[in-house]
Amino acid sequence: MGTFVISKRFSGEYKFEFTSRKGKTIFTSKSFELRFECENEIEHLKASLENSTFMKFKSSSGKYFFKLIVDERELAVSRKYSTLLMLEKGIAEIRKYAVKSETLDFSSDDFIFPEIEFQD
Repeated sequence: MGTFVISKRFSGEYKFEFTSRKGKTIFTSKSFELRFECENEIEHLKASLENSTFMKFKSSSGKYFFKLIVDERELAVSRKYSTLLMLEKGIAEIRKYAVKSETLDFSSDDFIFPEIEFQD
């Protein structure tokens, strides 16, 4: 099952990514000023996924990607895929798992792991 992951950009703004079951990023959202905006957008995406549009593109380097359009506005851009089939698999994973995916919040500045003290 995929997961939505909320994190901060270097600019201090928030974003969310949808990651695959294997932990690979499928798409990254636009930036949000506040964390709760990310949460609201994730819930809105889940509720309106059936009516969303995946616009497919091919970059000048030959890679494939899509833009996720919800309510006639661009919500996210996918990672680059080497083949059209891989792109289709990424979209299929979103359609299958996004509605029931959990959300993880890694946006706090707290360090998760304790500092390790080294003995001489």
